[in-house]
Amino acid sequence: MITTQRLFLRRAQMEDLEDLHAVFSNNDAMRYWDSLPFEDVSQTEQLLRGMVAASPTESDDFVVEYQGQVIGKAGCWRLGEVGFILHPKYWGQGLAFEALSAVIPHAFETLPMSRIEADVDPRNVASLTLLAKLGFRETGRAKRTIRVGDEWCDSVYLELQRLDQKPSDG
Repeated sequence: MITTQRLFLRRAQMEDLEDLHAVFSNNDAMRYWDSLPFEDVSQTEQLLRGMVAASPTESDDFVVEYQGQVIGKAGCWRLGEVGFILHPKYWGQGLAFEALSAVIPHAFETLPMSRIEADVDPRNVASLTLLAKLGFRETGRAKRTIRVGDEWCDSVYLELQRLDQKPSDG
């Protein structure tokens, strides 16, 4: 678990289902996600079961609690790839920046990786701005990388190199 000035970040529990479903069923929150908004709570339950069962050696993903309520998730949902989503009610308050500023160093400390990658829809200016503020750099772009519903979406690929790497003894 990680505590910041305003947030409590912890491993997911099945009791988080209702709060997470409020995020994953929200049209605005899911606008640039890799799936349509969840219509049924069973979809959120499946995602949550995966989060709960994920090995800490392969996933460093956290639910984000603010004022006692789970408002989203943030972290490396699989080795080397960052993801984050918050309920729109909490956008524009610096909470995603605060969460990622805590989970990224944690991921570098606990997982065997020298960089973290991100795949962002180029229309998602807020996420691209946030990741740039965190030090991510664009490494490439691709057209029509994922189909969400009836819409093809493009990708911007970014990465953040681990800054404290020690030179190898050679």
